[in-house]
Amino acid sequence: MSIDTILNQISSFIWGAPLLILLSGVGVYFTLSLKGIQITQLFRAFVYMFKPEKGQGQTGDISAFAALSTALAATIGTGNIVGVATAIHSGGPGALFWMWLIALFGMATKYAEGLLAIKFRGRDRSGFVAGGPMYYIEMGMGKKWKWLAKAFAFFGVLVALLGIGTFPQVNGITHALQSTFDIPVVLTAVVLTLIVIAIVFGGVKRISKIASVVVPFMAIAYVIAAASVLVLNAEKIPEAIKLIVYAAFNPEAALGGAFGFTVMQAIQLGVARGIFSNESGLGSAPIAAAAAQTKEPVRQGLISMTGTFLDTILVCTMTGLVIVITGAWTQGVQGAELTNLAFNQGLESNVGSFIVTIGLVFFAFTTILGWCYYGERCFVYLTKGRTKGIKFYRLLFVVLIASAPFLELQTIWTIADIVNGLMAFPNLIALIALRKVIIGETKAYFASLKAGKI
Repeated sequence: MSIDTILNQISSFIWGAPLLILLSGVGVYFTLSLKGIQITQLFRAFVYMFKPEKGQGQTGDISAFAALSTALAATIGTGNIVGVATAIHSGGPGALFWMWLIALFGMATKYAEGLLAIKFRGRDRSGFVAGGPMYYIEMGMGKKWKWLAKAFAFFGVLVALLGIGTFPQVNGITHALQSTFDIPVVLTAVVLTLIVIAIVFGGVKRISKIASVVVPFMAIAYVIAAASVLVLNAEKIPEAIKLIVYAAFNPEAALGGAFGFTVMQAIQLGVARGIFSNESGLGSAPIAAAAAQTKEPVRQGLISMTGTFLDTILVCTMTGLVIVITGAWTQGVQGAELTNLAFNQGLESNVGSFIVTIGLVFFAFTTILGWCYYGERCFVYLTKGRTKGIKFYRLLFVVLIASAPFLELQTIWTIADIVNGLMAFPNLIALIALRKVIIGETKAYFASLKAGKI
């Protein structure tokens, strides 16, 4: 039995019914118990994103917008370009529907995570804000659950080193530049490693400063490019959406059975790639949210949930629709090549490849930075706040960055799926255990808002 076969079996087990039910169940529960907060308060959430909370600058390390940008830097990555393409290639257009659904419920989950990140946080021995699932598990659930907090932190380090943070991003960058611009993989790997070294050794403030500039720019530029394809092919959009919805439940009927897709394939890949992209339920975004300059948990929860909306409902949808309306998904290519082909066909020129490649480079690069920070905070927690080992962690991170381009694509995604799933379990258990805190804080905040006290 090959290593790939073993890894695929492990991934299928982890991403089986228990995790799918837990992920969707938590999202549905908070959607219902918070009365559809991700829909009713979405406008307010975007207002809060650009309107700083007055007089609270001393309570965090970075602004709420910088915290969101850091979180988005880690989420908007290869999942938005390569992940969507992989899901549609292996699970059919119906996978995109399940990405939408898990993102909609995931917004409520992300809200809960952001709220708890501010509710339960402190400072480490170096004076930096320390927060995230490992802290709200320990502080919110009690010392007897510290083993669960450590499990989350351990899996978080693995995701940073072996999952979202390194292999898929670097592999995507190097091979996309080679394919489009004929730049040698080795050259890209060396340059990328040197740039990462220069930034990650500067800590969260340097990472957030880079993210605050790059993330808005790259997201807007990519959305404009994708929107151009959709405008040029506007007449095909209704039929594409119909196909996506129908194929989600009847893949064989919708696609004539020629591709061998099943409903379970569409669900598994849609959910797995959706979570890879927006990270709702993974527990990574609260690590960045905890550093925000605010004292209001609900306020940061609302800001946090916009990340899932921007990542999946907006950016992933753009990529998915371009792939479906052009029919590129039927032409036997996958990954970044599939998205390149779709944009080229949609724009009827090779300029599509340049747009996708540049977008992929920026998306993946900022994800590397964001996840280096996440893994570092998890590492600090495991070492009980001691910062002496941070240089070792950063060095290991850089070594893995340098080796990532030379691994097989399928192996990379399988490893990423495995460690992502393992990281989600402790966080989802904590969200369920602390549900009364989340609901109570939410009711109290909006009652105060209604009474004019805020």
